[in-house]
Amino acid sequence: MRKKLPFLFFPVLVLTCAMGWAQSGKPLNVYFIDVEGGQSTLFVTPAGQSLLVDTGWAGGRDADRIVAVAKQAGLKQIDYMVLTHYHGDHAGGLVDLSKRFPIKNFVDHGPPMEETRNVPTTFAGYVPVREKGQHILAELGAHLPIKGADFTVVSAAAETISKPLPGAGAANSLCSGSQAKDEAKDDLLAGENKQSVGMVISLGKFRMVDFGDLTWNKEHDLACPNNLIGTIDLYLVSHHGQDISSNPVMVNALHPRVAVMNNGAKKGGAVATFETLKSLPGLEDLWQLHYAEDAGDHNMPKDFIANLGTGGTVQTGVPNEGTVYTIHVEARPDGSFTVTNTRNGKQKEYGPHK
Repeated sequence: MRKKLPFLFFPVLVLTCAMGWAQSGKPLNVYFIDVEGGQSTLFVTPAGQSLLVDTGWAGGRDADRIVAVAKQAGLKQIDYMVLTHYHGDHAGGLVDLSKRFPIKNFVDHGPPMEETRNVPTTFAGYVPVREKGQHILAELGAHLPIKGADFTVVSAAAETISKPLPGAGAANSLCSGSQAKDEAKDDLLAGENKQSVGMVISLGKFRMVDFGDLTWNKEHDLACPNNLIGTIDLYLVSHHGQDISSNPVMVNALHPRVAVMNNGAKKGGAVATFETLKSLPGLEDLWQLHYAEDAGDHNMPKDFIANLGTGGTVQTGVPNEGTVYTIHVEARPDGSFTVTNTRNGKQKEYGPHK
């Protein structure tokens, strides 16, 4: 029988605990794991608890990569597993990972809303694994009960928060020029992508977002007519850098200091997205998990790219590169953070908030 964890987490208590750990001065560690154009992002809080967002593709390759990073981080289990949605590049590796590493709690948006791209098969494989732990249904505005940092749900099941987060809510002057995309003409704008569980993650003054594959029109809803998120330090580029996400009206409102793109050699990394990011006032750097073959000179200098392999396809996530590298972020409560490219040791420090 599935164990369900009640989603009544008393935000004040959760935030008080998170503030306590922020005051401890310990860092939040974030590992952007290369799963060849999918997503797998591992968080380890100052309290030592772990949260993994997505699991990459099915098969042992991505599961092994995730386990290797988890062990390097000193983990013996995944405390919280968040599946943003059920596409194969995000949820495909869940079953394989569960056979290699214990997972305690599972967070998702509920039943799938798409019948294509093997979504029903992926979800059917996920449910028996989820039933072995505790299930949390993502609810807008809720704080996940993880110790040491704050994870606030701002999108899920094709809905977004309607009230601003603390400190947010400023009018967005760019909204008047925004144009919606026609979801009826592009199934990637419908179905599972717009169901994505999106979160704002914070430790003290440090803030970042992970919106999964949240789509252009849903991003608009987070930013227009008012910016419901506020400003952030780090933007995990939505949808691998595809140009059906990263709506400029939202990204400009977020005003990130740094962006990380979890693209693959042939997936994501659209020229239009590079142009959006590089035109952002105040953006200091963009880091990439992969060199984007089709982006040419829009790619960042190689020091800022974790993996330089080429080839592969959008559908399978290949090539199966033998040695792969992560981008590691160490964030501190004063808002400062360090980004490291593990391929070459390139490291850059971003200072505290003034």
